[in-house]
Amino acid sequence: MTAPDQLRETLEPLTTEQRVERAARFRCTGDPADPAEATKIALRTLARQHQTLTVDLDALRARLDELTIQANPALRRAVGVGADVASMLLVAAGDNPERLTSEAAFAALCGASPVEASSGKHVSHRLNKGGNRDGNHALWRIAMVRLTCHQPTKDYAARRRSDGKSQRFIIRCLKRYIAREIHQLLLHPQPATTGRDLRQARRQAGYTQAQVAQALNCDQSRISEIENDRRCAHEITNRYRAWLDAQPATCAA
Repeated sequence: MTAPDQLRETLEPLTTEQRVERAARFRCTGDPADPAEATKIALRTLARQHQTLTVDLDALRARLDELTIQANPALRRAVGVGADVASMLLVAAGDNPERLTSEAAFAALCGASPVEASSGKHVSHRLNKGGNRDGNHALWRIAMVRLTCHQPTKDYAARRRSDGKSQRFIIRCLKRYIAREIHQLLLHPQPATTGRDLRQARRQAGYTQAQVAQALNCDQSRISEIENDRRCAHEITNRYRAWLDAQPATCAA
C-alpha cells in the first residue's frame, strides 16, 4: 500500500500467494537507504516469514484433522463440522461430556440456550451472552455453513422468514437445534459412514478419480477428500455411491 509506485504497480495485480512468492524471491543488493530497496527488504522478510508460518500451520491443521477424526468420527461427519469446529466442541465438552446430563445443559454450556425476557403478556427471549464462547462460535459456524449448503436448514430459514422472523432470531434457533444434535454425537456417537469403501469399489470398477469427478461434475480434490474421510459431503457422497452402483460390474479396460 505504501510502496513506491513502480513496486506497487508490479505487485498490486497479483494474488496474495503470487505476491508472497514474488516478494520472497526479491534480490536486495542495492542501497538500503533507498526507499524502494528498503521496501523490498521489508517485503522479502515478511514474505519468507509468511511461507514458513504457512508450512507450520498446514502441518498443525493436518494433525488436528487426524486427531478430531480419531476422537469422534461421527462428529466430524456432521454437516458443517470441520477440524476447527470439531476441536472447539470437543474442548468445550471436555474429557467428561457425560456430566452434561441433557442437551439443554450442553446448549447452556455453549451459550445457545434462550434467556427469558418476557414482560407481562409479552413473551420473548433474548440472546444468551454467557457460556463457552468458543463453543458458541462453533455452533454459529455450523449454522452459517448449513444456511448455504444444507437444504433442510435453508427450508427452515425460509419458513421462519415467511413468519416475519429476523436473520438473528433464525440463527439463534438454529444454534439451539444444532446443540441438540451435537450433544447426541458427543455422548452417544454413532458409527460414522465412511467413504473409504467407495475408493475400493471405484478401483475394482476400473475408474479413476478424474473420471468420477467428471461424471459428478465436481473437483477431483473433493472425490479424494470423500474417499479419505477428510470432508463431510453427504450430497456428493450419495451421488457418488449411486453412480458407482449404476455402473457395470467391471469397467471396460
